[in-house]
Amino acid sequence: MNMIDKAMRTESGLTRRQMLAGSAGLTFAFAFAPAMDALAQGVTGKLNAYVTIAGDGAITILMPAPEMGQGVNTALPLIIAEELDADWSKVKIEQAPVNPAYNHPVFRAQYQVASLTTRGYWMPLRTAGAQARRVLLDAVAAKWNVPVTELTTEPSIVVHAASNRKMSYGEAASITQVSDKLPEIKPEQLKPPAQFRLLGKDTPRFDIADKSSGRLTYASDVQVPGMLYGTIVRAPARGSGPVSFNRDEIKKQPGVVDAVAFDHAIGIVAQSVPQLFAARHKVQATWKDAKGSKIDSGRDLKEYLAAVRDTSKKGVVVRKTGEAEPALASAAKVISAEFTSPYVYHAQMEPLSCTASVTADGVEVWAGTQWPTKSVEEAAKAAGVTPDKVKFHTLQMGGGYGRRAFVEYVTDAVLLSKAVGKPVKMVQSREDDIRVGRFRPMTAQKVDVGLDAEGKVVAWRHRLAAEPVAPYVYNQARLEADKGVDLIVIYGADMPFYDVPAHVTEHIYEDRGARVAAYRGIGAGYTNFANEAMIDEIARATGKDPFEFRMALLKDPRAKAIVSRVAEMSEWKRKRTDGRALGMAFSKLGLPPVGFSMIATVAEISADRASGKIKVHNMWSVADVGLPLQPNNVVAQIEGALVYGLSGALKEAISIKDGAVEQSNFHDYEVLRQSDVPRFMTEVQRSGDIPLPVGELAIGGAAPAVANAFLALTGKPLREMPFSPDRVKAALKT
Repeated sequence: MNMIDKAMRTESGLTRRQMLAGSAGLTFAFAFAPAMDALAQGVTGKLNAYVTIAGDGAITILMPAPEMGQGVNTALPLIIAEELDADWSKVKIEQAPVNPAYNHPVFRAQYQVASLTTRGYWMPLRTAGAQARRVLLDAVAAKWNVPVTELTTEPSIVVHAASNRKMSYGEAASITQVSDKLPEIKPEQLKPPAQFRLLGKDTPRFDIADKSSGRLTYASDVQVPGMLYGTIVRAPARGSGPVSFNRDEIKKQPGVVDAVAFDHAIGIVAQSVPQLFAARHKVQATWKDAKGSKIDSGRDLKEYLAAVRDTSKKGVVVRKTGEAEPALASAAKVISAEFTSPYVYHAQMEPLSCTASVTADGVEVWAGTQWPTKSVEEAAKAAGVTPDKVKFHTLQMGGGYGRRAFVEYVTDAVLLSKAVGKPVKMVQSREDDIRVGRFRPMTAQKVDVGLDAEGKVVAWRHRLAAEPVAPYVYNQARLEADKGVDLIVIYGADMPFYDVPAHVTEHIYEDRGARVAAYRGIGAGYTNFANEAMIDEIARATGKDPFEFRMALLKDPRAKAIVSRVAEMSEWKRKRTDGRALGMAFSKLGLPPVGFSMIATVAEISADRASGKIKVHNMWSVADVGLPLQPNNVVAQIEGALVYGLSGALKEAISIKDGAVEQSNFHDYEVLRQSDVPRFMTEVQRSGDIPLPVGELAIGGAAPAVANAFLALTGKPLREMPFSPDRVKAALKT
């Protein structure tokens, strides 16, 4: 058992339990003592899972995490059902309330980030399911006066083979008397993975029918009696607020109920959405000056590049193995390259919305959020009540990707409702969502690689300049506690699976006051681009095949296995003669306490030299995710992430001038179109009995696979994201 599983498993003896029994059935609540160990950052965790068994055998499982598209609302209940030995056809899934009993054991909150939902809840939910099963067995053993060790289970049935007796879970629940202490379940008492009958199979997601038919309720669909509609107009720059605005004119607009100046923004409330946005477009305001008011992304990127070139300008050392500087100084050859990436918008399908109703008794809120715990705290703060006066409804999200880990839209809805004394649905237009979005930070990177006389890598120096993100997502204290290491920005720059004897990574802070955030894949979207593109450039500079060079440089057997397999799938050795070429990349996701999932990706591309347009025809991927709980769902997540990765590689870019975002909707912030999506061939491998992170895994490999294919096709490197037609044509001229 590794560190994270120790941190998340239960201790011997349970500290408390809750039992609700009624004529209709029996409810088990599972509580867990503080974790035995902490993660590397000192986090401990606890979790409760909650199962109800009705007299007719119906089983209700509460899903503790929010759902934003990955299918955890099926995967997590499956874990409980597996250990409970439940008949899956009798299981109903409901969203758990916001309550510490359902906290993620790593984050100690209901908080969904870092692709750690399934991995984090894995051991607590297995234990919860096993406890429920054991409680039922104890009740039946007492009823039949037989040793509990003589009892077994079939799906939702208790069996005593010696007497050929059987009892359904519904019947067993009706005779169960729960003691003050739930049974202890040791890890070795959990079901052996070889006996899994639900996990590792392709159990369909339970919400697909409702999603496909439009029956599923998102925050945008919420309707409350007497509800008004509101929106928030923010200043172009982060940290600014209104000095003045044309309030009288706005209040005269048809349907407008009120227009309010808050410290951070202007709020408008109207009778209908069309009236609301008609009024919003008439807002004229002057804004306070702020640090971000001076941002010019074009100029700033040049300054970022100057910073990474100037080795006298030291950054925060994020990773260090060996002594890279002297190794570079004594290397037979040093190969260097610079890479850049722009600000990137989350582009979640469902624009932000939240409904709030503030009354004298408290506040009720309906929202889709990655951070329900924080949402309750912020709603309480905005309403001026204590958190226990907040009734929060967690709804499914129409995409999150890190955007809905910021919950300012919850605060906005509460403030608007409080201002007008009625329920208000706060809606943000796509235009405003882009203009005041929270972006993946812009970066400049410089990589210097030292080679010995035989062309073997002896040193790797990676310098990255970017806005720090952690203080904005969390707080400055968090960054200082992590000794200045901003993992969100720098993630993916480490190379633990490559044989690089001396390696150093530095983050040079460029604190310009931009609105930045965690974005799907966090730093790997650009750091892995730089590293994997660099590997191909070194391979070609030394006259080696990139696949063979990568295989020689990799030292991890799992990594070598998937790289070898994807080469086989894509027929890497077969030379394309139709104006196409292949490029390969390796990527990983995870942390040492959690374990790493891995993916190897090959892209097959062609390039129109006249238009500069890159066409991605095929992508082959092989992923090692430990235990794939629902293999087809893993494939869906990988291919969805590849679409996002390709979109960022080929099209997406936010530019800022005088502190204001220059894009305003999908006409000038283009994302990958359906016609641009290649054919995917994806294989998922099982390498263990623990599910490893999946959701963001494939992001890091998309851009370098395309860039490496372009290098193979043309001999020219692409080092600036996105690989727009203008940049492609410029590269071809070099």
